[in-house]
Amino acid sequence: MPSGRDVNSISSLMFRSEEDEMEEVEALLSKKSFKEKQRCQTDEELIDLIHRPTFKEIAVAAKFKSKQGSQVMEYCENITKEDCWRRSGGYVLCEKIHYRRVIGRHTDLNLGDCPFLDTCRHVKTCKYVRYELDLTQDVPAMMLGVGDFSTMKTIILQRIEYCSKRELGEPQWINCDIRTFKMDILGQFGVIMADPPWDIHMELPYGTMADEEMKKLSVPVLQTDGLIFLWVTGRAMELGRECLELWGYKCIKELIWVKTNQLQKIIRTGRTGHWLNHSKEHCLVGIKGKPEVNRNIDTDVLVANIRETSRKPDEIYALLERISPRTRKLELFARTHNTHAGWLSLGNQLNGVQLVDEGLRARFKAAYPDVEVHPASPPRTSAMEIDINK
Repeated sequence: MPSGRDVNSISSLMFRSEEDEMEEVEALLSKKSFKEKQRCQTDEELIDLIHRPTFKEIAVAAKFKSKQGSQVMEYCENITKEDCWRRSGGYVLCEKIHYRRVIGRHTDLNLGDCPFLDTCRHVKTCKYVRYELDLTQDVPAMMLGVGDFSTMKTIILQRIEYCSKRELGEPQWINCDIRTFKMDILGQFGVIMADPPWDIHMELPYGTMADEEMKKLSVPVLQTDGLIFLWVTGRAMELGRECLELWGYKCIKELIWVKTNQLQKIIRTGRTGHWLNHSKEHCLVGIKGKPEVNRNIDTDVLVANIRETSRKPDEIYALLERISPRTRKLELFARTHNTHAGWLSLGNQLNGVQLVDEGLRARFKAAYPDVEVHPASPPRTSAMEIDINK
């Protein structure tokens, strides 16, 4: 007769055996059948095929690649050449971009770096350490007097553009009140960018516009088929979407500008923001009609330095040219620094009226005969001029 210990062992074996059988059954049931495996493989192939760029997309993207390879120049994480030498032991040649410290008579080194760096509004009296680019070639400290570095050239920062300024045409601008200006004389545009002075309920160094004034702008007459890029603030995010809808656009995307300071670090000491310092800005993208544009060339994030108050990064102009090459482009609420080749700029802080397109000059003079237009005789007609009747 089996003992109690033997009975327990047999029961345990029977219990484990039942558990094992259940696990085997569950594993068998969870396995995919041959038909399911075949269907999954087909789905994966279809997804891969759908997301694979077409020959046309590859060819378009190739147009915007630098012919001589990447032209990107990195900033050294050590900031200055002295710090770079110190960390490398003085023997390593660093080809990255460095800064040099600007030390004045009133500078107090104990205070450290200026929180606002090159955007400081009190440069002449600021006691903090500031910086400027050091574009001379790097020669490690321990190699001075050892080799011949007479042939080394100063680093020259170059901006790589898809189209030359000659191809794009002369910059044009009109000093005007956008609220009352006769927009219908301007013709049609492939791209519009606007940086409105939204009323954000803060003291600002420039005038602002009421919400209703923004909604009533004559933007709809400027585009039949095209894209609009509308910069918005936190409070105006939904207002901007409402304006796009009223103007006849469908909001399809949002572009983010991540702000960096002079030393390529994310902004932490901004002058805006009710609760948190703003380190980014938003740009709503709207579409109207069926414009011919290049897709999937750029990303929806720009990382660029801040400069004057409310000034947007210059990188946005090259991005828009890649999206819609060689089309007429209009900027609303522009300032002097916004005038670019291939763009017509409108704003009340521009210097007079500068128009080179003969058709546009004629329409402007007919609408505003008392306003002086420069130059006296246009040098040439822009290749991107589009007749107003088209």
